[in-house]
Amino acid sequence: MKFSKIIYGVWAILFSLFAYWQINDPDPEVWVSIYVVAIIFCLLAIRGIFPKYPLTVLVVACLIGAFYYWPESVSGWIGQEVEQGDLTMKTPEMEEGRESFGLLIIALVHLPGLIKAWRS
Repeated sequence: MKFSKIIYGVWAILFSLFAYWQINDPDPEVWVSIYVVAIIFCLLAIRGIFPKYPLTVLVVACLIGAFYYWPESVSGWIGQEVEQGDLTMKTPEMEEGRESFGLLIIALVHLPGLIKAWRS
């Protein structure tokens, strides 16, 4: 089995967990849908399918969303998370920080596939 198939398989599982954890979110239909799309592209990548234009839209949209939700202070946000000690959301800034990093992770995971799609 190719290394990239294993990586995309692991990320499909992780994105499934992320989607599950979003069920209690204030807007689960948005975030579960986003992670389901990320899962679908992981499953396509496992099969060696890298659709150029849809992947481009996904990566660009996730990068734009990540910077839109980017916390004012990453260190302050991480400090709040560490101080809190659990995963409950206490402030909207904490939620937006988590959302921005989730979108960034999706973009970074699918960036190698996007590069492959544009090279072929």
